[in-house]
Formats: sequence, structure tokens, C-alpha cells
Amino acid sequence: MKHTLSVLVEDEAGVLTRIAGLFARRGFNIESLAVGPAEQGGVSRITMVVPGDDQIIEQLTKQLYKLINVLKVQDITEIPCVERELMLLKVNAASGTRSEIIELAQIFRARVVDIGDDTLTLEVVGDPGKMVAIVQVLNRFGIKEIARTGKIALTRESGVNTEFLKSLEAKL
Repeated sequence: MKHTLSVLVEDEAGVLTRIAGLFARRGFNIESLAVGPAEQGGVSRITMVVPGDDQIIEQLTKQLYKLINVLKVQDITEIPCVERELMLLKVNAASGTRSEIIELAQIFRARVVDIGDDTLTLEVVGDPGKMVAIVQVLNRFGIKEIARTGKIALTRESGVNTEFLKSLEAKL
């Protein structure tokens, strides 16, 4: 199972290296990693997706707390969250298929951010499932390049589960 960890750290040089080293020494993989400033000055939030069972995640959490610059570790996998990723996608777009690609992009609320002679570059923002879906739809045109950020997430103050919201949306 994949777990999403939200880690608050002091914003100092070498913190990310120490965390990555901890994972590497124990043979754990980080599937997705996003780092940026948090709400407090001098503090950064690291959001990472890590494969493993509950016991492995508990062990990793304990190890992370042993690092001096780590302030808080939270496994937010089962907590209602808002999750987003950003993806840039360069697609083959001959003149005959360009309008169809743009229509498909609009369905996914993707934006065209660059137009070349034979390509379109799209910007897609959304949950990880949306990223997979648009890639599947556009594969038939030929995808030239993909650049994708790691997942970022914040817990929902409303406590409403994202899956519940999706089920409501599907009924509408």
C-alpha cells in the first residue's frame, strides 16, 4: 500500500539529504516527493508517497523523528485530504488532430501553455487519478514528453472524505 507522509522540517541546508539518506540506508523507496515552504517562516513541508505496510511506515516515522531537524511527521493516507499534482504534457498534434486534443484537454480542465508546429504542451492540475486518465486518453496521439511534480496534500478541515465528495459529484 502507498502511504502519504506530511513532514514538517526546519528549513536548513542538508535536511532533505538526511531524510533521503535515511530511506536509502533502510532500502525504502520514495515514489513521489514535493518540498516547499510551510505556513511558518523557517519551516518547510515535505510531502512524500512511500510504499509499505503500516508497520514499515510506523518504523519510518520513528526514524524520521530521530533526525534533529524534523518537527512533525504525519501519515495522512487515511485522513480526508485535498491532493494535487501538476503535470506538463507535450503531445503530437498535427493540424488534423489539434482541435480534438484541445477539446479533450478542456474536458480535463487542462490548459494549452505552448503550441509548436506539430505539438501542443498542456498543463494539467489535479489529483493523481486525473493525471493517469488524461495520459491514457492522449496516448493515441503520441506523447513526446511528460514532466510531473510529486503529490502535495493538506488535510481537510471539514473532515469530508474525498471519496465521498467524488460519489456526490458522480450522482449530479
